[in-house]
Amino acid sequence: MEDGSHRLKFFTIVLFCLSLVSAHRVHEYDKHPLSKINIYKTTLGFRDLVIITATPLILGSKGEDTAWVTVDLVNPDPSDDDWVAVYSPANFNSSTCSVENDEFQSPYLCTSPIKYKYANFSNANYNQTGNNTLKFQLINQRADFSFALFSGGLSNPVLVAVSNVITFSNPKAPLYARLAHGKLWNEMTVTWTSGYSIDEAVPFVEWGLKGEETRTRSPAGTLTVEQNSMCGAPARTVGWHDLGFTHTSFLTNLWPNTVYSYRMGHILSNGSYVWGKNYTFKSSPYPGQDSLQRIIIFGDMGKGERDGSNEYSSKDPGALNTTDQLIKDLPNYDIVFHIGDISYADGYVADWDQFTAQVEPIASAVPYMVASGNHERDWPDSGSFYTGTDSGGECGVIAETLYYVPAENRAKFWYSTDYGMFHFCVADSEHDWRKGSEQYRFLEQCLASVDRRKQPWLIFVAHRPLGYSSNDWFGEEGSFEEPMGRDDLQRLWQKYRVDIAFYGHVHVYERTCPIYQNVCVNSEESHYSGTMNGTIHVVVGGGGHHLGSFFDTIPNWSLYRDADWGFVKMTAFNRSSLLFEYKKSRDGEVYDSFTINREYKDVISCVHDSCGPSTLAS
Repeated sequence: MEDGSHRLKFFTIVLFCLSLVSAHRVHEYDKHPLSKINIYKTTLGFRDLVIITATPLILGSKGEDTAWVTVDLVNPDPSDDDWVAVYSPANFNSSTCSVENDEFQSPYLCTSPIKYKYANFSNANYNQTGNNTLKFQLINQRADFSFALFSGGLSNPVLVAVSNVITFSNPKAPLYARLAHGKLWNEMTVTWTSGYSIDEAVPFVEWGLKGEETRTRSPAGTLTVEQNSMCGAPARTVGWHDLGFTHTSFLTNLWPNTVYSYRMGHILSNGSYVWGKNYTFKSSPYPGQDSLQRIIIFGDMGKGERDGSNEYSSKDPGALNTTDQLIKDLPNYDIVFHIGDISYADGYVADWDQFTAQVEPIASAVPYMVASGNHERDWPDSGSFYTGTDSGGECGVIAETLYYVPAENRAKFWYSTDYGMFHFCVADSEHDWRKGSEQYRFLEQCLASVDRRKQPWLIFVAHRPLGYSSNDWFGEEGSFEEPMGRDDLQRLWQKYRVDIAFYGHVHVYERTCPIYQNVCVNSEESHYSGTMNGTIHVVVGGGGHHLGSFFDTIPNWSLYRDADWGFVKMTAFNRSSLLFEYKKSRDGEVYDSFTINREYKDVISCVHDSCGPSTLAS
């Protein structure tokens, strides 16, 4: 008996340690495309007869923040391994090198490009003619651009030629608006990026009821991300890119369910104004307000490249499908939850600009609420629960700065928020959630505080599957969950009658039955009525990153599994009726759905482990 106890204890410790390192396998397509470039090994091999030219010279002359650029190549000595890199700022050299690897003492280059293409992209004749025309899509990233031709492939780069410099007409312009709930139900935050420091210009948001002339101006706070705030490479070294200035303004005392217009502005020191685009949003309903309310949830999206750069088709192949489908469907939902693994920058910091530009049509129109994932937070000895290196040295700093969430401390990315009849408790799976932890206490308070008569739909959100998942890794290790995930939390879900728990991290879609302690507590599959008895767990990690796979054996609690890109839409028609739909990003069609119909008495009725002691005394 004693030997068996020791073996069990040893196994538990081993499982615990493995889980802290990583809860998923690292595949080749998990690697960031820019990490394939051995930039420290760059040598010089300038050739006088090579010509690389970029046009137009000035981008965004009509205020656009995105532009297509033509790059013409003439190379008398072409080869298969030639490639063209996009650099910003345009003057890239060794002057800012701070190498953390003793193997490379004096590199010529120590900054990765923003993106790249092979010189023979879409032209098989390049190897014979040495001529090609490449198209790049650029966004305003607060600096000028140049293009560099390299030979030698990605492993042994040789710098052959550098183009002329091009730039946006106003590189410092206020851009990439993103909305989020404030800490009060009638408060909306507007966050944006610019190149203006507070010494150059005063940031603010001008806003008011749509269609009315009366305008209010609300000041904005300004934050920055410094290179020395990164925890390690590549974010601190080759992947570093100046993110400019992040401004956040709080629009307060909003009327419920009302359309407002707004624009970001900066007052320059000479008294002139610089304005951003005009946008609109609809404010949130009063908590408990009975109206049509529509929620979008997904995780693990990343960014795509519309110009074919960077081999992103293998890393985040579904990102643009999901983005474009959500843009197309924008009039039909009210708020978005992107539950971790947001940009997959992984320490190549320029990707964050490109991601905020990608989702700007969505995030500028509806609240874009985010959760923290391993690719935002995890780094050794940085306070994260897991000791992996998935953040690429960002250790949460960038996500916490660029995206506002109504947390008491944004370095601890857990928070609650309301949308009408919904109450959301958003966990941070990259910090300890177990019983006795600070986060556990918060989660219990969040779940306990909701008035289910006013807000009957109680939703739990975390990045990692703290509940149930039958992906291949979790199936092989036997628990069908993030190790230690539901040990303590399932008591809270049951006690406070959580309706649905959502997770990302696993790049698939999966829905369980209403379940408690590994047992389905309701035999229905598509229509639930009356008392639920347990929580439905949903993995919705197919936002756009490369797809995962399932364990061969299907557990009896798994009702629907799909290894494809997609998202979930929840529609509350009133306090008694909810429609759940899983839609694929490729076509926006519904592939899984269920409904919940119930009354208040069903929500508060006692089920196993949900009610405290009672007495028959009168």
